[in-house]
Amino acid sequence: MLFSTVLRQEEVHASSTVSPDHRTFLVVVDQSAEMRAALRFACRRATATGGHVALLHVSQPTEFEHWMFVGKRMRDEARESAEGLLQRNASLVNRMTGHMPALFVREGDQTDELLDLLDEEPNISIVVLATSAGPKGPGPLVTALTGKHAHRLRVPLTLVPGGLTDAEIDDLA
Repeated sequence: MLFSTVLRQEEVHASSTVSPDHRTFLVVVDQSAEMRAALRFACRRATATGGHVALLHVSQPTEFEHWMFVGKRMRDEARESAEGLLQRNASLVNRMTGHMPALFVREGDQTDELLDLLDEEPNISIVVLATSAGPKGPGPLVTALTGKHAHRLRVPLTLVPGGLTDAEIDDLA
């Protein structure tokens, strides 16, 4: 399997790491429809600039602690789901860029975990997120990073409109 466990907050790294020699585009992977736009844009920019892609997935902590076994089982299932999601997206990144991305799995608040990862990985140079195409706003992570947590970002934040077609993203990147 591509993953190896690291004790820090259930973090997982792929065999490739974040390289200090290349620009690294970090994409937060989730189940949203717009995430695909961010991933495509990051891959196209990485290819155009000789950079790499890193993927982060943040799982919500399980709150079912009444029976230890059930809580552990829920965490294990969430981790397996996260690893499957990252594997599928890592495969897409590999096909688009020719390189396997660095992979990170965290558990906790998505905004806090993203900002903590940026503090711990100084070689990540850009965060790429897509905005929601729906009427409810750009999405909670985009809102947090452009609002009250904007001062904590140490790298540029690239926002990709989630409703763009693949051809439009390719033209922009």
